[in-house]
Amino acid sequence: MTSERRPGKSGDGEIIMVDEEVMDAGSRETSPLLGAGASPDGSERRLSQEWDGGDDFKHLPAWRRPSVLWLIGPFFFFTLAFGGVIVPKLNLIVDLVCRNYFADESLKNPAFTFSPVILGAENPQCNIPAVQKNVSIFTLTLSVLAGVLSALTAPKLGSLSDRYGRTRLIVVASCGGVLNEIITIFAAKYPNYIDYHWLILGSFFDGLSGSFTAGSILSSSYTSDCTPPSRRGVAIGYLHACLFTGLAFGPLLAGYFVKFTGSLLSIFYVTLGCHIFFIFFILFVTPESLSQKRQMLAREKHQHEQEELAQRLRSRLHLQSTGLASRAASFLSDYPGDWLPALLSANPLAPLKSLVPGGRANRAFRRNMIILACLDAVILSAAMGSGTVTILYTEYMFNWGNFEASRFVSLISFIRVIVLLGIFPLVNWFFRIRPLQRQRRESGVEAAERNSGADKVDVWMLRVALTAEVIGIMGYIFARSQAVFVFSGVITAIGGLGGAVVQSTITKHVPAQNVGAVLGAIGLLHGAGRVFAPMIFNGLYAATVETFPQAFFVLLASLFGLALMGSLVVRRGLFLQDEDDEPVYSPSSGATSEPEQREINEETVTEADVASEALPRV
Repeated sequence: MTSERRPGKSGDGEIIMVDEEVMDAGSRETSPLLGAGASPDGSERRLSQEWDGGDDFKHLPAWRRPSVLWLIGPFFFFTLAFGGVIVPKLNLIVDLVCRNYFADESLKNPAFTFSPVILGAENPQCNIPAVQKNVSIFTLTLSVLAGVLSALTAPKLGSLSDRYGRTRLIVVASCGGVLNEIITIFAAKYPNYIDYHWLILGSFFDGLSGSFTAGSILSSSYTSDCTPPSRRGVAIGYLHACLFTGLAFGPLLAGYFVKFTGSLLSIFYVTLGCHIFFIFFILFVTPESLSQKRQMLAREKHQHEQEELAQRLRSRLHLQSTGLASRAASFLSDYPGDWLPALLSANPLAPLKSLVPGGRANRAFRRNMIILACLDAVILSAAMGSGTVTILYTEYMFNWGNFEASRFVSLISFIRVIVLLGIFPLVNWFFRIRPLQRQRRESGVEAAERNSGADKVDVWMLRVALTAEVIGIMGYIFARSQAVFVFSGVITAIGGLGGAVVQSTITKHVPAQNVGAVLGAIGLLHGAGRVFAPMIFNGLYAATVETFPQAFFVLLASLFGLALMGSLVVRRGLFLQDEDDEPVYSPSSGATSEPEQREINEETVTEADVASEALPRV
């Protein structure tokens, strides 16, 4: 395979142009001298494909080809339901816990009297420390259970999606949410017969199916499959914009809907309907982004890895001199031992192996992936754990109520949506798409793009996003007026593009058949952040609120400061190559000096290295 790196202009970095006539399997020594790139009359054939990831679907009509547009519609309704049900479900839990608390107290003391608790109504009698404590413990239990299970499940679903398709696994990840909503509805409708502790079972089903964590990484994998590298960050940004839109307007719409219907239960029926609609749309309407050919190749590769690992285990055991090792080796020789690789891969940290392939030659790639994974973990942990504490801080410092806090959250989310849907695509067009189009005009060939690691646009957009987060959070620390605090929040909203940029950059480091496994490993970090970030942030705020309430923001600024420093050492042009690819150096690109590039070439990873070193991924 040959490829040519053409230096981009306007800071777009290197863009690899793959000559499809050389990639053509039919172009061999027996091919006509004109080649596949010329017509019989001698005129050059302009290649129509700009992203070879869609070659398997080019024979299909446009409306049956995979595209991120197939996800945006259902994902928008899904995130609206996700954002809209947060407050009603919390209020429902408060009412159910309060009802149970007063019932227990009346059993202990027959003379105890209390006002009846009406689900969905104002219940001021529930605003007592004992009830609030029970609610806090119960919601923490639900969050930790779903987070731990999703951290274990999301990597498995991501890896399986490489072999069995994205849409099926997206549906699987959504089924837990359906069961969770059904249990919630029954608990709310029949509180006399179904104890509120049954909600733990709903959280168990939600986490077991991967929860929102798996749905997010699988949606990003789908987007990566059908979007060229030059537009991938923007496409993933569309999904993130849907999420922020749901968080911004979901609670508002849910509040009006509950007020209009007069029933708290009604919003849960709507949420259940959105879940079911999402599942049916993905299952029966959305085209699969991985062709059967790619799925079969991924399955064969996985099977080969399993057999290779089992063989290595047998060989190592035969070399042992102990009686136990000899008996184990004899057992493995008698039986295929297919179960043993699966047992070893059950290690909850095993999926992280896809981020850190072994081997001395893999240092640069490994360093890049570790840094990017840590950056993504910081961004996600801050998003999952800082929201509640920020609202508590504003209510404490500025005496904000529900209206002011909701307006602030909606404003920040709306700014993030504008950045992701307006500013980000515009910057991407000026500094990446337009230079790429210029290169194609100058070369006269519309060559296909390919994954080539991070480029200049990725690196600088990531640094800008993290810088905005640091500046905004520093503003939070020193803000003593509402106007300054809100302005600081607007600055942090610019950092909303960081998540989309870092995820798209990670997918450009690996071949398409590894995207699900790599994003699955990222999902493990997301699940861990979902568990530990709220505990750390809430615990720190509770411990310092009376002495130095800004301590939480100091910790947050420190984390983003470290992330910004990490982004300064992210290197461009590192990616997993096919076995027969050769590293390519472009002296005119300005990316690195020639000695540095030689070091990168020596450290560049091939798929054969990864297959021989990495643990099997399930």
